[in-house]
Amino acid sequence: MDATALRRPQARLWAAVAVVTLGFFVALEITAHHYGMSGPISGQVPELIFAPKSGPLLYAGMALMMVVLTWRQRFIAAGVAVGIDAVFMTVRWVVDAKMAFGNGPLWVILAYAVIAVTRRTGKERLLLLKGVGLGMLLVVGHKTGDTWLLITSKTRPDVLDQYVVTADHALGNPSWVAGRIVEAGGPVGSHVLHFVYGQLPLAAALFALYQLRNVASERRFPSHHLVRTFLVVGLVGPAVYMLFPVVGPVFTYGDGAFGTGGGPWALAQMWPDTVPSISAPHPFPYDEITPRNCMPSLHTAWATTIFIHSRSAPRIGRVAGTFWLVATLSATLGFGYHYGADLLAGVVFAVTIEAAMRSFDRGWDRSGIQLVLYGAVIFTALLLSYRYLSLDMADHPLVFAPLLLLATGSVVYGYVRTTKRWKTETARSRKPEWETQPEMV
Repeated sequence: MDATALRRPQARLWAAVAVVTLGFFVALEITAHHYGMSGPISGQVPELIFAPKSGPLLYAGMALMMVVLTWRQRFIAAGVAVGIDAVFMTVRWVVDAKMAFGNGPLWVILAYAVIAVTRRTGKERLLLLKGVGLGMLLVVGHKTGDTWLLITSKTRPDVLDQYVVTADHALGNPSWVAGRIVEAGGPVGSHVLHFVYGQLPLAAALFALYQLRNVASERRFPSHHLVRTFLVVGLVGPAVYMLFPVVGPVFTYGDGAFGTGGGPWALAQMWPDTVPSISAPHPFPYDEITPRNCMPSLHTAWATTIFIHSRSAPRIGRVAGTFWLVATLSATLGFGYHYGADLLAGVVFAVTIEAAMRSFDRGWDRSGIQLVLYGAVIFTALLLSYRYLSLDMADHPLVFAPLLLLATGSVVYGYVRTTKRWKTETARSRKPEWETQPEMV
């Protein structure tokens, strides 16, 4: 089969993906406007002029776009972005508006989209458009997540926190334990954890930049990289929120994040000092503002994905990936954003998505299908057990705690074992150069 014939199915696949993605964003925009909110696109467009919500994220998106540029082009793009931001910041200072940065990189990304269409052709146009798309996906993907979260708060009035906190008794109520540890650690440790928790997209961008460092010289993207899994996790995860709405211990049993939530909707004011007693759980109503974004913990899933991809980095990258995972887990529990059960589900979810992305890249075979199906089954079993076996889990922690940990560990072990076998098979399939040379007579 010639190269043209091979490219045709790929073109059809990417066209189908583009149509589905466009349909998804249109549906999300319509749904958001139905509830009186701005969608991911309508929420992004005003940031061309008005103060962006996340300047670091926009610069991270521009950095991802610049992997397709030469060093000279990168310096020019960065300088233009900083210059545009300086103008916007000056105007905001003069008119006493909210001070924020990030307009510059957004203008630069869009400018390169125009350059790709009007000044590039063939493979160079496609490569530059891929770079622009990668940068915009990180930015718009973050907006998409925000829209998803608001939709969960509007469409899921009842939450299932009592089921999860009851199941968490089997794990020793780790959120209450971690919350007391963070309080005892003082403000320094708390600020570090807040930074790690809030800048997870920036960390993902930095690791992705390392993986994509050779794109400009090789003029092509690697077949699999961190951003792909990161975005799929962010797009698929909120759909599970709709099935299993949970707001988290600091909202259900405390005064909310930074003291801004909870209030009359909280069942009690006891986090992290007093663990709730075991009782028959039931759904209960919560406000229409707080996102139902706990099950699974996507911060855990994203940090797990970063950890997995950092294993192929140099030592400093592996250490950074480990630190980000540990710090993220500590923050999710220590600030009361998640229950321990959420974290286990988040790990299984991340490993399963990563296995699916790798299988899609290398071609689906029996081992890949089995691994993804097994992860999906374990993830489903975790959610069903939290919902229907939570009292049994609380009453028999010595039985269910090992089962939960073994189930989660089995997915991780299966992933490690399968991917190692894939690497071995790939290495064996690559014959040494001397074996491919014609024999000298």
